[in-house]
Parts: sequence; C-alpha cells; structure tokens
Amino acid sequence: MLKKILLCIIALLIVIQHPAFGQTSSSLEQLDALSDKALEMTKLKRYEDSEAMLTHFSDVFLQLTAEESIFDMDELRIITVAHNEALGAVQDEEITDSEKVNAVTKFRLVIDAVKSTHQPLWTNMESSMMDTFSQTKEAALQQNADKVEEELSTLFAQYDMIYPSLKVDLSSETIQQLDTRIHFLNQTRTDLMTDQQAQRELDALRYDLESIFENMEEDEADPSLWWVIITTGSIIISTLSYVGWKKYTAGKNEIKTRKKQDDEY
Repeated sequence: MLKKILLCIIALLIVIQHPAFGQTSSSLEQLDALSDKALEMTKLKRYEDSEAMLTHFSDVFLQLTAEESIFDMDELRIITVAHNEALGAVQDEEITDSEKVNAVTKFRLVIDAVKSTHQPLWTNMESSMMDTFSQTKEAALQQNADKVEEELSTLFAQYDMIYPSLKVDLSSETIQQLDTRIHFLNQTRTDLMTDQQAQRELDALRYDLESIFENMEEDEADPSLWWVIITTGSIIISTLSYVGWKKYTAGKNEIKTRKKQDDEY
C-alpha cells in the first residue's frame, strides 16, 4: 500500500512539472541547435547556409516568444542585438572571414548562456584571456609598445566576444565595474608601460574576470530541481507519517478490541 502511494505521488509530481518544464527546455534546445548550426556553417564559409540558419532562428524565436514567456526583457534585447550583428556579418561581403566567425560566435555564446544553468560555453575563453593578460603584462615590463598595443587589442576583442554573454549571466553592478575598468584601460593604453594606475587596473580586471570564471564553473543545481526534491521529500515524509500514524491507531484499536473480548470471557 505504501509503495503504491509513493508511486502515485511521484507520478503526480512528474505530470505537474514535466509539461511546462519540458516545453521550455525543448524550445531552448531548438534555438541552441540553430545557433550552433549557424556557427558551423560560418566556419565552413558557407555563408548562405549560415544566413538561412540565422533567418530560421529568427522565425522560430519570434514564434516561441509569442507563445511562451521564456526570456525576460533584458535577454530578449541581448539576443536580438547579437542576432542582428551575426546576420549582418554573414551578409556583409566586405568584412573578413574572421570577423564573420567572431560575430556568429558571439551570438552562439549568448544563446548558450541563456540556456545553460552552469558552466556556459563562454567560460572556455578563460585560458586564452588569462594568457593575453600575461602577455600584455610581460610586454609592458619589456617596454615593447607595439606588443602592448597588439595584446591589448586582442584582450579587448576577447572581452567583446563574451560581453553579451556576461550581460546574461552577471549582475548589472558587476558589468558596470568591468566596463569601467575596460574603458580606463582603453583610454590609457598608450601609457600602460609607464602609468602605474593603468597597470593596477589591468591587474584588477584580471582578478575580476578570474573570479567570474571561477564562480561560473561551480556546479550549481537547477533551482527547479531543488524545488522538486524539496517538494517530493516533504510529501513523502508527510505520507510516511500519516501511514505510520494509521498503523499506530489501528494497532491500539486492535489491542482495545482484544482486551474487551478477553474481559467479556
């Protein structure tokens, strides 16, 4: 009897939780797959196919957002901007292949950031960005102005690549702090070899990004999963308590009945 009750409870929770969650998950998976395909086509220089994927993404995206409340307003804006930039890039015959790949990669990372609950794809940029920080610092110490300029340009390009994804995953306060550091470094880039404040800002930016990468790589359980676990556990505990109480009262009644029968005899 107890097993049947528990199975009914679990089945009920699945029925309640699964349809909406499954539909949202499926929609995000579909959008994620389209963005991935668009990037693949761009890397292969099949720009017409990439354009077709991005156009199809737009159609699906508009349909899903009209039917479901999957994204908040900030996410809608960030995705739309990244998508428009990617589509414009693959349609532009005057920009380089690398610029096209970068634009579509930026878009791909945004969609993954929206879909992922932990360890989004943009965190894979950590190693290359930390290397760029080290190369920039070394060039500054060697008083190599050309190398400093080259490495800073690389760093800013890397930051630009993940910037929309950061806006999805980080607080506005954190984004503002990063923007302030980036802006200061950009303004003082020609003085990095001699400006101690600029060097401190470079170190601070590296520390901030290292902390962000580390925090994003922590394996955090989906809040909806915790809700199911807590709810299921509470119901099971309540059920066990109820069943135990029923057995206890039934046992007491049985003892009373037997005692009454013994007294009658």
